[in-house]
Amino acid sequence: MIRTFAFVAALAGSFLLYGGTSEIKVSFAPDFTDYVSGERIRGVVDVLNASARKVSVGYANSQDRFLLEVFRADDRSQIDKVSKVPVTARFVIEPNEGQKLEVFLGDHYNLLEERRYLVRPVLVHEGHRYEGMTKSINVVSGMKLTSALQLFEGKDDVRRNFELVKWSRRGTDHLFLTARDEGYEMRNWVTTDLGAFLRVTKPVISILKTGEIVVLHRLDPENFVRSEFWSVPNGLELISRERVQDPETAGQNRVRELYNTPGNEIKPPERSWWEFWK
Repeated sequence: MIRTFAFVAALAGSFLLYGGTSEIKVSFAPDFTDYVSGERIRGVVDVLNASARKVSVGYANSQDRFLLEVFRADDRSQIDKVSKVPVTARFVIEPNEGQKLEVFLGDHYNLLEERRYLVRPVLVHEGHRYEGMTKSINVVSGMKLTSALQLFEGKDDVRRNFELVKWSRRGTDHLFLTARDEGYEMRNWVTTDLGAFLRVTKPVISILKTGEIVVLHRLDPENFVRSEFWSVPNGLELISRERVQDPETAGQNRVRELYNTPGNEIKPPERSWWEFWK
């Protein structure tokens, strides 16, 4: 209860101290409000320096610091940063200038637990703390569609469980591949957004003996997307993604091409008006 009050008081104080008249403004904008557990959670940090002195973060002689504070939304408890690297690349912003920086929140904080999180950007400049507006993101499990298990020759203690799940993103269903190692060493791999998909055909995941993982899902009425991953005991990497035409509609598309190709148009036979019904 005390921690909750302190969090709310800090938010109120930051609004009063660093409101519309602040010399430095900082904000964080995530790409989406919902993320499937394991995604990198990309966002953009925007820093505007309206002060008389430059802002310098990440260099050997820099005194300024930038950080993202992450809280669990239900109890307002703060989450510790797990990575040792800065959340952004180093940057210098001269007076009356601004800069946008890409960040991947999931690379620095353990956000696998499915819940709502609050993210607050903070810039410490010359002993002053400048706070941006707190943003909310949801980490979800997604709806499971199918799964597959990969075993590795000579590695009986490693089992890699793949799942294909769906989640709506900006009004369109997207397909995601999640991967988790089970056995002696538990490990979650980065969840991959495979793009939009049509639910009329169930997606398929195939595990090849040579280590390739192939996912085939329908993109639209005439096309599939084939995504190929390279999966070995110590690595998982997307190596290709291509659009594949549905063989059932390929013949129909070829007929359309014949009609539309210049010089090869298929024209209806010429008939007089009284021969229309022949």
